[in-house]
Amino acid sequence: MKVVFDWDENIGPIGAFLIKNYHYSEFYLKTLTLEDVPEHGRIHFICNSWVYPVKRYNYDRIFFTNKTYFPHPNTESSLPLLDLNVYVPRDEKFGHLKLSDFLAYAIKSIVQVVPPEVETIVEHPPNKFKTLEDVMKIYEGGIKLPKSVIKELEQVVSWEFIKGLIPTDGEGLLKFPLPDVIKEDKTAWRTDQEFAREMLAGTNPLVIRRLQEFPPITKLNPQEYGNQNSTITKDQVEKRMDGYTVHQAIEKHRLFILDHHDTLMPYLPTVNSTTTKTYATRTVLFLKDDGTLKPVAIELSLPHPEGKQHGAISEVYTPAETGIEGSVWQLAKAYVVVNDSGYHELISHWLHTHAVIEPFVIATNRQLSVLHPIYKLLHPHFRYTMNINAMARHILINAGGLLELTVYPKKYALELSSFNYKDWNFTEQALPADLLHRGMAVKDSKSPHGLKLLLEDYPYAVDGLDVWSAIEKWVDEYCTHYYPADELIQRDTELQSWWTELRNKGHGDLKDEPWWPNIRTRNDLIKTCTTIIWIASALHAAVNFGQYPYGCYMPNRPTISRHFMPQPGTSEYAELESDPDRVFLRTIPGQLQTLLGIAVIELLSRHSTDELYLGQRETDEWMTDKEPLAAFESFTERLIKIEENIIERNNDQRLKNRVGPVKLPYTLLFPSTSDVSKAGGLTGRGIPNSASI
Repeated sequence: MKVVFDWDENIGPIGAFLIKNYHYSEFYLKTLTLEDVPEHGRIHFICNSWVYPVKRYNYDRIFFTNKTYFPHPNTESSLPLLDLNVYVPRDEKFGHLKLSDFLAYAIKSIVQVVPPEVETIVEHPPNKFKTLEDVMKIYEGGIKLPKSVIKELEQVVSWEFIKGLIPTDGEGLLKFPLPDVIKEDKTAWRTDQEFAREMLAGTNPLVIRRLQEFPPITKLNPQEYGNQNSTITKDQVEKRMDGYTVHQAIEKHRLFILDHHDTLMPYLPTVNSTTTKTYATRTVLFLKDDGTLKPVAIELSLPHPEGKQHGAISEVYTPAETGIEGSVWQLAKAYVVVNDSGYHELISHWLHTHAVIEPFVIATNRQLSVLHPIYKLLHPHFRYTMNINAMARHILINAGGLLELTVYPKKYALELSSFNYKDWNFTEQALPADLLHRGMAVKDSKSPHGLKLLLEDYPYAVDGLDVWSAIEKWVDEYCTHYYPADELIQRDTELQSWWTELRNKGHGDLKDEPWWPNIRTRNDLIKTCTTIIWIASALHAAVNFGQYPYGCYMPNRPTISRHFMPQPGTSEYAELESDPDRVFLRTIPGQLQTLLGIAVIELLSRHSTDELYLGQRETDEWMTDKEPLAAFESFTERLIKIEENIIERNNDQRLKNRVGPVKLPYTLLFPSTSDVSKAGGLTGRGIPNSASI
């Protein structure tokens, strides 16, 4: 559409325009460009906003040019916020190419219908997985939905809606894409090497830490929880440590631990009062000469039956490959993965990316002008986050929602997640700080990124440090351009108001923690903005887009355990000896839980066709300042070089943790900056700018 403006150059350069909508309905204004403006040439406005009819508000909408400005002491107060009486502002909602409301309402409709069925079908399913071949039917041939579920669904939603959520043949036959973890080898997931590798290169590579004391000790209050220290002994592990003693292995940085004990133990009495039957787990691992890890002991713990103040009752299991011992060991590993799956979904994913970034989205929109340089830096990393979080609260993490149906804490899921917020530390979300905190690296000025990894073949850390450094350099160059001196940061009233609101209101429960940066220096600002961008982009990508490749073959990543470990002398133990797969499948999620979980994870693991990856912007004209634009172009080039490096590492057969026994290359931190195809889908790679799914 072409519009002619009358403009008197005596009023000064054009910086904004006002617009009124006299139509009956709203319209979406993407951009406006003024051509051939005398002495100014081309002036571009990036709007990306819904403009509502004038009857909806009593002031004009205003849009600014793509130039960057700092706040001025005499600047008028900002315009009043448009109150549409909705939780998510319209401009924060998904674009038409993003995950559509069609799918969202399909999920919601199904969730509303299924819970009455769940009471009978999930807990006493008419169709059960009896063999691993039954599980494979989900991907090869399809599974028939129970007629009772089909009948209930048909009364509420059409099959067009249902097929949008679950791929079927129209007659209730479900069939899903084959997960990558079983594409090349259908049994390699069971190996100890793959079990350990996924702690470094799977969906949750954020928990494993170096073991620096033995036996492992607890941080739980002994007055409240009694003795919660580990019962694993040196004799149990040293025979599997290639000749090392525990002391030598700790000295040589060869012992590691996946420790979910303290996170889960306080909640076990309530969690196990549901249909879940699980343990708090510790897994000790030894670093071999070839750079791979092998588990040497698993500890399964329950609260003392006489009360939590009496401590824990624990059993320790050690590796075995055959016989009843091998079957018991496979179950022990499954309980570990159940712990890890729940921690991943509720803490690593929801809490540590989606939830903690939302206050930054709100404070940025409330306190920083759209013309402010830090707004322009951060805004792309908040795209769609408010919308996906609002949807999650309605259909995923809500009471009776899908997470409560498919993850082991059941109705205590969100309570467990919220409880762990007290331990969140913003500064430790920076990847270098996180690796140092977990003992996975030490400071070393001679090493790339100033860190030396103590487990060198750690795909998440290796690729992540490259991406982190690229982000940090880009933010450094950008902030240095606008803030050549620290006093400019201290005098920036918008910036200081932004940080004050973020700390005191957005993360108000933690406002008094000593680790908050003060944003008084450029270095403070660079570290803070780098961490924000890392959380919203790379950290979220690392924990989100591997969910289908690894987690949608439920035997590999079970999210629920329904029975305790069979004990010797019982009929369950005898059955484990005679038919181990049947007992294994009876322990992990049942058929309907599996199907619900896969359906949701498939949606959450897909890239949309309008995805904007790290190093990409919606338009090349997102600002006019030449130096920041040149710095952004260099940032893009560095990310493309990182893609090349990742491909090279994945082809290096010496790096055994890059691909593993399942032959699944690690690409979760492959930036996909070079991808302009807009293909989307289950790619298992790509770092979107924001936590948008």
